[in-house]
Amino acid sequence: MNSARRTICLTLVLVGLICSCTPKGWSEWEKTVIAQSDSVMYVCVMPQDSAILRATSTNLGPEELKSAELKTLLDKMYRTLTDPSQDGVGIAAPQIGINRRMVLVMRYDKPGQPIEPYLNIQIDSLLGEKEPGPEGCLSVPPYRGIVRRYPRIQISYVKPDGTPVTENVEGYSAVIFQHECDHLDGILYIDRADTVTVNEAWAAEREAFSYERPAWWK
Repeated sequence: MNSARRTICLTLVLVGLICSCTPKGWSEWEKTVIAQSDSVMYVCVMPQDSAILRATSTNLGPEELKSAELKTLLDKMYRTLTDPSQDGVGIAAPQIGINRRMVLVMRYDKPGQPIEPYLNIQIDSLLGEKEPGPEGCLSVPPYRGIVRRYPRIQISYVKPDGTPVTENVEGYSAVIFQHECDHLDGILYIDRADTVTVNEAWAAEREAFSYERPAWWK
């Protein structure tokens, strides 16, 4: 086999592998989560939801990217993240029970600090020397930890309108992206933390909070 034919065959194999890793259409479970969730969604927590939080997420395919379900899901994820009961700076789809590569991140590096969606997101480059900083997670209450993260990153993703984007991010926003993208690979910040301790203020705040799953959750 000559080099040209070998290259073509390898390309076809890689395309096939990529396609096989991206499910076609929303699964019945995903449809249930999107339709049955309240505007403030149930947030998965450890250890009771470890099967979801520790799974590897897959990309959204063309069908999902154009679907009405995606718009509904993004709206509910936004409402969940900004609700006073959660009040976070980022959320990943596995945290609400859907193992897809999508996150919402508060952009501290942009005017007005908007919360924006990032679909099929990947971190392409990690730049600079790691720096320690405090982190917590809606899915791992009531702990806080010190985690070393890169100060600058390059990310690629798809906007909700289907536009592909590559951009550089730095500062605290870069830290949030690293935290949320870890969720998409089944990694929690406690796996990377130098130290993890109970945050007494958060523990007291959450004493009356219920982590019970919705009745429809199987």
